[in-house]
Amino acid sequence: MTKLAVIYYSATGHGTAMAKIIAGAAEQAGAEVRVRHIAETRDPESFAQNPAWSANYDATKDLPAATGDDIVWADAVIFGTPTRFGSPAAQFRTFIDSLGGLWAQGKLADKVYAAFTSSQTAHGGQETTLLALYITLMHFGGILVPPGYTDPLKFADGNPYGVSHITGPNNQNPIADETAAALEHLARRVVTIAGRLGPADPA
Repeated sequence: MTKLAVIYYSATGHGTAMAKIIAGAAEQAGAEVRVRHIAETRDPESFAQNPAWSANYDATKDLPAATGDDIVWADAVIFGTPTRFGSPAAQFRTFIDSLGGLWAQGKLADKVYAAFTSSQTAHGGQETTLLALYITLMHFGGILVPPGYTDPLKFADGNPYGVSHITGPNNQNPIADETAAALEHLARRVVTIAGRLGPADPA
């Protein structure tokens, strides 16, 4: 059974919703799944005036937070981060930057990786965020499995690098049907390719 870790940072809850869709599809595809959020590094008082951010923080703060061990455990990892000025969010980068010891031991290599993101506006740095993340995964020695246009539904969501969601200026947009379908496709594709490659060697 393929082991998939879905590791994400979410401020206003869209990443949390996207991670749940991926996890459900991966489980249906036969994977053992761990969903782990990346812990908030900001003081909650600093976003107290943002109801969506506060609500997502309250809903996830007591759930298991991601650690490097979750990546070591997995055969495949799907990362999620909102875009911040065309790059992954600082909270996400803080987690990635904590993995140096595991990287030095080779424990992040030879795993399947893919990613999803979100932004308030159309485009809004979504593609550059995914590409910036993938550069890091190349340093890991990871095996990148983007969705490409491997299913006709990708012509609806339009992102061959991963999956992206437009949250809207007030973070009001729910996950659209075509985005949910693209997330499910990404999950199935990652599980399928990881299964063909076989279990990752934890080194």
